[in-house]
Amino acid sequence: MMKVYLLHRDQDFAVRPELRDAIFDAMLSGDLFAIANVRRDRQRQKKPRPLAPTGNDAVLTQDLELGTLWNAMAAGDEFLFETAKRAILSGLTDPDAIVYRQQVLADCIEHPEVIRQLYQLAVEALENERTTGGLFALVSPDQILSRSVRVLELQAGVLRRLRQIAVQQAADFRSEGFTRFFAMLAEELAEDYLQAVEQHLRELEFKRGVVESAELAKGFKGRRYIIRTPREQSWTERLPFGNRAESYSFTIPPRDENGFKSLEQIRGRGINRVADSVAQSADHVKSFFAMLRLELAFYLGCLNLHDKLAGKGEPVCFPEPLAASQLTLTAQGIYDVCLTLHLQNRVIGNDVNADGKSLVMITGANQGGKSTLLRSLGLAHLMMQAGMFTGAQSFRADVCNGVFTHYKREEDATMERGKLDEELSRMSTIAGQITRHSILLCNESFASTNEREGSEIARQIVRAMLRKQIKVFFVTHMYDLAHSFYARQPGHAVFLRAERQPDGRRTFRLTKGEPLPTSYGEDSYRRIFGTAGPAPAAAAETRR
Repeated sequence: MMKVYLLHRDQDFAVRPELRDAIFDAMLSGDLFAIANVRRDRQRQKKPRPLAPTGNDAVLTQDLELGTLWNAMAAGDEFLFETAKRAILSGLTDPDAIVYRQQVLADCIEHPEVIRQLYQLAVEALENERTTGGLFALVSPDQILSRSVRVLELQAGVLRRLRQIAVQQAADFRSEGFTRFFAMLAEELAEDYLQAVEQHLRELEFKRGVVESAELAKGFKGRRYIIRTPREQSWTERLPFGNRAESYSFTIPPRDENGFKSLEQIRGRGINRVADSVAQSADHVKSFFAMLRLELAFYLGCLNLHDKLAGKGEPVCFPEPLAASQLTLTAQGIYDVCLTLHLQNRVIGNDVNADGKSLVMITGANQGGKSTLLRSLGLAHLMMQAGMFTGAQSFRADVCNGVFTHYKREEDATMERGKLDEELSRMSTIAGQITRHSILLCNESFASTNEREGSEIARQIVRAMLRKQIKVFFVTHMYDLAHSFYARQPGHAVFLRAERQPDGRRTFRLTKGEPLPTSYGEDSYRRIFGTAGPAPAAAAETRR
């Protein structure tokens, strides 16, 4: 059986169990309208809208603005959106598996038209399935066989074109995934094989009638009905009075309805086995094209995103993934991919060197780019472990077992408890899910209470996470918290500070620096109330 194996070296596209929902089953079905059908059915049943991520996925989607990323990859295509979402939320943890996918994507970026052509062939094959009707309305073996033969006749043409692409393009693709894929197509879909398939399909139309054998069982009942290939006749046997082998026959009278029914039953028993086999073959071909479409959809989404970023002149790179046991984080020019997708101009990137560090504490002036850098790092890890390029000039990091976020929430009138209780509850949920070698991104966590209490809570949580070998990135204005870690000068921590010019302007760059006891709130005061002094430039974060 032919396998695609473009997302994994030795298996079909696999997603986390939580993401194997009705929508994913619809995507695997090969039905081009299955996703819309699932949505419609749920609306009729008045169930909540499906597809919205739940649990940590929902929090991650909100805090890192993953919807923006998925929409850019989808370019208006719902199937691409759902594929991108599941691929990014089902990140790989094996560096070799990540590199395997990166190499396939590199081939896709180098030959985008070939990838789009392959994707369209997969869609065409699934459309052939749809136009020939479904099996559920067919009741007789003859109908099932006729439909399956028609489907395979159409698919044989698509398979031949698929093989032609493989033969023509194989030499230009270098990745292990495409090398294996094209070699498989060339071997499995050899021309003599396709010709044999087409010959068998012509024979299954039974234009010369049905040749069937059977055995006589007890009670003069038939058994072991088998369809036989008609023997080729010599030219003399085809003549009206030619030499013919001795045979026995009988003729059913035109008005003998029971005789015709019995003959139809005998024919159906022989055809039934053939119909089952041909229908299974058609299903196998459909499954292959469904998986080909699904796996290529991820790469097509990556191409759409790559085109958008390249169109703005934003740099991208294939990151270097390392084992989880190696504390590594080095980035040059890293930027928030989702932010730049919202803006016309390019965004400012930052350099980060946190090799051997398990704590990155980020402080500095308000609206100086701290939250943007935090999102940049979270997105870079997710994109790297999905096998994608990242928004940076270079990026090198160890893989993680999961990315978790704890961001400050705006006041919610529906809250049944205080903001601090709500923050603690969310952190408790994270503590129950997060595992060793994971990443925790905290953005102004526990700022809802006074600095002394908030700092002590955050300090104990950070220390507990570090003891469990969890990497922590913490954006904070709490000087007590940041300075307490800096004063100890721990070798496992790096401290970044948002730059601020003497006149209050922000450069949106972060550099290594000691935490300061001020976040320059007077800059915000001048900006809002218009007092004397130059107003700082609008930050990228003013959207929030």
